[in-house]
Parts: sequence; structure tokens; C-alpha cells
Amino acid sequence: MNRDKKIKLNMDYTLLVIVVVLLAFGLVMLYSASAYSSYLENNGDSTWYLRNQAKNTVLGLVAMFIVLLFDYHFWKRFAVLGYILSLVLVVLVMTPLGIEANGARRWIGIEGVISFQPAEFAKLAMILFLAWIISESVTKIGKLRAIATIGMFVGIIVGAVAIITSNLSTAIIIFGIAFTMLFIASPNTKVYVILAGLGVLAVFAFLQFGDGFRMQRIEVWKNPESYSQEGGYQVLQALYAIGSGGLFGKGFGQSVQKLGFIPEAQNDMIFTIICEELGLFGGIAVILMFGFLIWRLYVIAMEAEDLFGTLLVVGIMAHIAIQVILNIAVVTNTIPNTGITLPFISYGGTSVMFLLAEIGLALSVSKKK
Repeated sequence: MNRDKKIKLNMDYTLLVIVVVLLAFGLVMLYSASAYSSYLENNGDSTWYLRNQAKNTVLGLVAMFIVLLFDYHFWKRFAVLGYILSLVLVVLVMTPLGIEANGARRWIGIEGVISFQPAEFAKLAMILFLAWIISESVTKIGKLRAIATIGMFVGIIVGAVAIITSNLSTAIIIFGIAFTMLFIASPNTKVYVILAGLGVLAVFAFLQFGDGFRMQRIEVWKNPESYSQEGGYQVLQALYAIGSGGLFGKGFGQSVQKLGFIPEAQNDMIFTIICEELGLFGGIAVILMFGFLIWRLYVIAMEAEDLFGTLLVVGIMAHIAIQVILNIAVVTNTIPNTGITLPFISYGGTSVMFLLAEIGLALSVSKKK
């Protein structure tokens, strides 16, 4: 009995510690970034965003430990169900259950009571589904027919998220996750070079023939000063925040840009507040923490007992890495502005809960037997 307990507890504690550190740091910075706007929006309650994020973080930790209790092979049986459910939930955005916020209809639930972003669940569902289907057809994965079949399943979810929720950034992340998992599993790399090219073409086609505001974002990205009173305002304020922080920052809580200059500073732009208050040193420290997290996931993936476990962790690693890179690229105006949160740090209940569920899967894979 004692030996069994030791086996069950033998997991990657380093990964768990770095996630907890990121969560704690995220809550501290979230309070700093949101206290002013929360005070104005919630009748003097400066802790509203913090309390909501803390509640969702606790729920996420509970989900993480529940997932961790089971052997990761247990979740194989839910791969197809999760895929179908993710598609159904995305479609529900178009029904009366859909909730519109900040000009985007991307949530479902009861407005003012409970809300849920289906696209976040779709990321986890896609990781589980692809890990299952690739590991089940590993001998065929290098063949064009198998790639086309799996690509069809990926395309349905990516297209649904991009078109129904108008969330191109999340669609790109899901595509990036799928591409990485398929690339790692398949020996036929030439096909994936072609697939990557088709993905880029699809994005340009969506930008060209979709809503005009996306093309405007590209114009803003190329010359934000010319659009300083329109789409370029947020980008310019973000760059001011990063630049004014200097090497060691103005000090915790001393940000000026969070005082109404950067809209929704606690969301996509929280990295700019980190840089303003903690300086270049703080920004690099955050990047290094994420780098360490991704390295631990890489180690777990390489040491996994089977292909299914490896692909699960590769998908999680790709998700976090892509999202971190895109978020920091957006706030530094390296790429056009789009709504991408910084994992474990930005405000977002659905995001943190499903990210922690993914960490639970990775910890389950890391358990030695």
C-alpha cells in the first residue's frame, strides 16, 4: 500500500510549482492592473476582478487535481465526445444562449450570472482528440489520406471558431496546436510545409474577404500613429507603458497607463503593466518563467510512456507557447492587435480553468510507474 502511494505521488513537482508561482504572480499583477477600473465600474469595489479571478483559479485547481487523480489513458474514452461537444458549444453562441461583450459574441450562458467561452474548451478538446486519433492511427499518419482526414476534423473546429465567434486569434491557436502535434507525430514533413502554407493562405483569405475591421487592424499595425484616435490608441498606450518602465520599472502599483489610458488593462495588455511597474527586468522574468514551464512540459513529453501521453503534453506545450508568443508580440506591436490573453496571468475565468485542466493532464502523464 505504501509503495502504491509513493508511485501515485511521483509526478513532476517542478511543473506544479512553476504553475503555482505564475498563478500567484498573476493574481498580484491582476489586482494592480484592475483595481482602478474595478473601483470605477463596481461602486467602489476595487477587488471585483481579483475576487472573480481567484474564484475561477480555485475552480481550475480543483479541476486540475481531479484530472490528475485519473490515469491519463482514462480520458481517451472522452476524446470523440469532447470533440463533438466543443463543436456544439461553439454553435450555441448563435442561439439565445450567446452573450455579446465588447462588440464580440463569443460567450454562452446567462448574462450577468454565468458565462463560458466555448473556444477555450475547444482547445483542450482538440488536444485530447488529436492525441487519441493520431496514436490510434500512427502507422498511417505519414500518408496523405490520413492527414487529409485528420485535417478535415481540425478544419471544422477552426472554421467554426473563426466564422461563428469571429475569433480569428483563437482559430489560429487551435490550428497551431494541431499543426504541431501532427508535425511531431509524422515522418512526412513535406506535407506539413504545404499544410502550413495553406493555413497562411486561409488566414489571408479570411482577412481579405471577412469583416473589414481586420484589414484595418493591419493598417493600424503598420502605422499606429496615424490611427492614434482609433485602433492605434491601445497599441500606442501599451508601448508608452513598456517604454516608461525602464530597466526596473516605476514600482508595484505605480503604473500610470492603467488609470484609464489602456482599456481593459487586466486582460490582453497586462504584460504592458508588468513592464511599466517592474520594468524590463520584470518582463524578462515573466518570459523566463514561461520558458521554464515549456521546458518542463518538453521533458515530460520526451519521457512519456507512450505516444498518446507524448502527444497530450506536446499539444499543451504548443498551446501555452503559441499563446505566450502571440500575446507578447501583440503588446509590443510585432504583429497586428488581436485578443489573446497571457496564460495564467490575464483576467479570464474560462481560460484559467481549462489551462489548469491541461496542466492536470500533463502532471498525470508525468507520473512514473
